[in-house]
Amino acid sequence: AMSAALVGYSSSEEEQEEEEKGGSRGDSAQGPPGASAGHPLLPAPAGLLGEEEEEEEAVNDDSSRHGGRVRGFPHERGNWATHVYLPYIAQEEFLELLELLVSRARTYVPSLAAMEEFHLSLSQCVVLRYHWIEPFVRSLRERLAAFHRFFCVADQVKVYTNQNKTRTFIGLAVSAGHFQLLELVSEVDEVLEEFDLPTFYKDPSFHVSLAWCVGDLSGKLEGPCLRELQDIVDGFEDSAFLLRIQWEQIRCKSGNKYFSFPLR
Repeated sequence: AMSAALVGYSSSEEEQEEEEKGGSRGDSAQGPPGASAGHPLLPAPAGLLGEEEEEEEAVNDDSSRHGGRVRGFPHERGNWATHVYLPYIAQEEFLELLELLVSRARTYVPSLAAMEEFHLSLSQCVVLRYHWIEPFVRSLRERLAAFHRFFCVADQVKVYTNQNKTRTFIGLAVSAGHFQLLELVSEVDEVLEEFDLPTFYKDPSFHVSLAWCVGDLSGKLEGPCLRELQDIVDGFEDSAFLLRIQWEQIRCKSGNKYFSFPLR
């Protein structure tokens, strides 16, 4: 089966952030979430943008506390998990579509959990030393200052796994706007190179993740499931309008700090 797995979809951004919180949220992904009729309880995902303060200094790395997921890089004091992305603010209609997609996909993989926040990644999750954050952000700000707002269309349902196959994601891949995204990534890559950090994947499949589960369950989600999900997207009222996204800002998250770069 053709897998849309990214070559080196390295231990995904969501994964890193989960441990930073040291929360037990991931455990809900182990079994099927309890759902009352008509109103499924969507367990919190390994959210990128958790509201709660994170302890970036917490050195306790007990994998049982985050759904058995394994940290992609060794945790050390003063290491800040850092990620550059385009935030997507979900409107009510998008959440209705998400609900339809997740409930259908759960007939194939009951442990699937919907994301609570949505974004399109422009970098991998990388590790910054604390004293590098300010110069890193300054450099990003300079390089991104000239960029204008733009649209992209994210309407192709795809299945992704992270690099070590410990998690599977359903995402909406970009079918228009790829060129502008590549231009942004090339600027972000330049900044990463300045700091000797890994750049983004070559030939990336830009996407907004919608849902995730623990383990490599791509085999169950591809094929018939994927086709049904695409049919739901294609048939959703105003989907062409809904999935044409205007990006207004770029964001960088480092540990528990957020930096915003408005597009012109």
